[in-house]
Amino acid sequence: MLLAVTSPTLVLDSASLYYRSYYALPSSMTASDGRPHQALRGFLSTLARLIEQHRPSSLVAAWDADWRPDWRVALLPGYKAHRVAEDGEGEAEPDDLGPQATAIADLLDALGVARWGVAGYEADDVIGSVTRQLPGPMVVVSGDRDLVQLIDDRTRLHLTVNGGMPGWPLLDSASAQERFGVVPDRYVDLAVLRGDPSDGLPGVPGIGAKTAAALVNAYGGCSDILAAARSDQPEKPLTPRLAGLLRENAEYLADAVQVASVVRDLELPGTRAPLPATAPGEATVAMADAWGVRRQLDEVLAAVSVLQT
Repeated sequence: MLLAVTSPTLVLDSASLYYRSYYALPSSMTASDGRPHQALRGFLSTLARLIEQHRPSSLVAAWDADWRPDWRVALLPGYKAHRVAEDGEGEAEPDDLGPQATAIADLLDALGVARWGVAGYEADDVIGSVTRQLPGPMVVVSGDRDLVQLIDDRTRLHLTVNGGMPGWPLLDSASAQERFGVVPDRYVDLAVLRGDPSDGLPGVPGIGAKTAAALVNAYGGCSDILAAARSDQPEKPLTPRLAGLLRENAEYLADAVQVASVVRDLELPGTRAPLPATAPGEATVAMADAWGVRRQLDEVLAAVSVLQT
């Protein structure tokens, strides 16, 4: 297989992609037996297009082994609390999504894709550890803005926002700073200060996005901002109102930064991240046929085959 030296590792936030497909495509898309398959169908189609665009040398499908880890909840009880099922067990999700997610996992495994999850951690932490520990350039694909924090000289974020794939921005350090107003490795501080409803981060009352960005750019991280708020003679004085708000929320700021920071030193399940096999076995083909996604599977295999010519 001849691949360019600069071919990236493509790192998928798997749940982000299949949730997006589930809600973006109509439930009238079904297999021959009537099972909805829009999440599975959309996931495979998106994967094929991502392979065509980025021409990766390797592929990791990061998986949520624990979507709401106890250690994060202990620090911030409201973390993702709005997404907990009514019975208090697991994440609330549509009844017909779970089987499709399982089918996605089974197909990725059958194709030999590195589908990695780590007990007690989220897919975000797997992604962070992949970008830190595997060599070469990286393209992370996710709708989770928290992963902006991973952008650096060799990691870009393909952010799945703004409708269809042609509108998804591919962010590097410069474009991320232009978009969010802070350098990528200060994005966590921005999110913690202003709040992030999608993760249950309340933010500091009275501090919005513009003020949060201004504080980060003037002082640095939350610990530096708090130091200025607590100082009798800070080098860059804060208004009494802002200083008071920050001091009142000091415990939240310290805990929330830990919660929102992606773990980057997990022991990963493997070191090889191969592309999907282009000659799937009979069982794999039968699985795709049963779910009515044979054409989408063939699109993935065709996209990989092009890289081998």
